[in-house]
Amino acid sequence: MTQYASSTAKAPRPKTRTWATVTTYTAHGEHWGTARHTVTLTRDAAGTMTAEVNGQPAPLARAVGILQGADTATLTHEAYLGEPAPIGKRRACELHRLMGQMGVPSHEHYGFAGAALDRPVYSLAALTEAEARAVSRFLCATHGRAAV
Repeated sequence: MTQYASSTAKAPRPKTRTWATVTTYTAHGEHWGTARHTVTLTRDAAGTMTAEVNGQPAPLARAVGILQGADTATLTHEAYLGEPAPIGKRRACELHRLMGQMGVPSHEHYGFAGAALDRPVYSLAALTEAEARAVSRFLCATHGRAAV
């Protein structure tokens, strides 16, 4: 197993997730009640987790316990904080396809995107939406009309 020094490890991206939970309480076949909670977990840039239950700060263990004990937990919101989220594989595939249609050879896609952004690009999926649009505009300027 390869181990990496902590100085080379990439810090986790700040992120927040919110769930709507429903927990049904029964005993001996009797319905004793239903609890509904909104649980939000947030990870900051240092990797520290904080929790909220129904909009109020709560111990992390309580929030995780609610999520684990819920009959249903529906993810209602998820967002990266701070920097923009990457475009992902689906949007990157569209960008690869567009470059191919415009005549850019597949082995040159990363170099082309790097030239458009004036920095090395190793994955189109890791680009932000603004960067993907800049690559598309550069494609349009160098190879004719492209969808932005």
